[in-house]
Amino acid sequence: MKMPRAAEADWSRWTTLASAVVVAFFFSGCAGVQSTLAPQGPEAARVALLSWVMFIAAGIILLGVTLLCALAIYGRERWRGWLAREGAAIGGGVAFPVVTLTALLSCGLILTSRGRPPSADMPPLKISVVGERWWWRVFYENGVGGSFESANEIRIPVNRPVEIELTTADVIHSFWAPTLAGKMDMIPGRTNMLTLQATKAGVSRGQCAEYCGGAHALMAFDVVAMPRPAYGEWLAHTAAPAAAPRSPIEREGLKLFLESGCGGCHTIRGTSALGKIGPDLTHVGGRLSLGAAILPNDPSAFARWIRHNQQIKPGNLMPPYGIFTDNELAALSTYLSQLR
Repeated sequence: MKMPRAAEADWSRWTTLASAVVVAFFFSGCAGVQSTLAPQGPEAARVALLSWVMFIAAGIILLGVTLLCALAIYGRERWRGWLAREGAAIGGGVAFPVVTLTALLSCGLILTSRGRPPSADMPPLKISVVGERWWWRVFYENGVGGSFESANEIRIPVNRPVEIELTTADVIHSFWAPTLAGKMDMIPGRTNMLTLQATKAGVSRGQCAEYCGGAHALMAFDVVAMPRPAYGEWLAHTAAPAAAPRSPIEREGLKLFLESGCGGCHTIRGTSALGKIGPDLTHVGGRLSLGAAILPNDPSAFARWIRHNQQIKPGNLMPPYGIFTDNELAALSTYLSQLR
């Protein structure tokens, strides 16, 4: 039974609309803070260019193979006879793959080779990142020969190369900030180096790209690229000890933090909390997120993490603290959130 013309037109419109929606859905992943195809640095730009070269080459090859298959099935006898010749098999099955793969390999080697070394007037900054289950320990040089520690967030100046020293404290992790560079594995017993350089200010999201256990998918981080003057101010501020609590509720929060044993795992510089097991919390309130980029940074998120962290990130080393009353939890969360 033939479909009426009006119905055919409606069907065609709906099919076109559905196709457009599907295409838009897939291409929506090509932008944002964690997209390889939205580069914000020279390393990522080379990776994006190589990706497009591979995509286009694969599309052309797929189209060519599809046309040859169609000729072999539906083509004229003369065309099918030409495809059946030994020369066609050798050319299409041996020579073409060798030439094509060699060209793509050469392109990949050229695009992913190291760029020019940094000039003497702009030596790279150095930041050390240690992968742990399931968060990131970050060390910065303070500019006067020392260093200080942070966690789950990396801040870099715009238009200056930054050498990231990558190690792991336990299993294999992989450091990947897609908009800034390719991924680099973190292997037990080894130190790997990765250079990041951001071309504009903004926030990029990174992720552990090697399965490292149950909460692997919840091991993310933020990379914040800042103008150089702002970065210098941030570095000096963050290298300093934590500010003393000012209000009664903040003082109550610090007291609860110290008396409840939180300082056995966490450091807050300027207090008696000197623990090294968990993240340094000296300026935790100034970070963009909590729990390795899985929670917002506000007092309610602190309260959720303290009381329900095992539900939020199962298997992490911090036990859930159900010992605090609601008022005590509010005081502790208020104190931590003002550590900026």
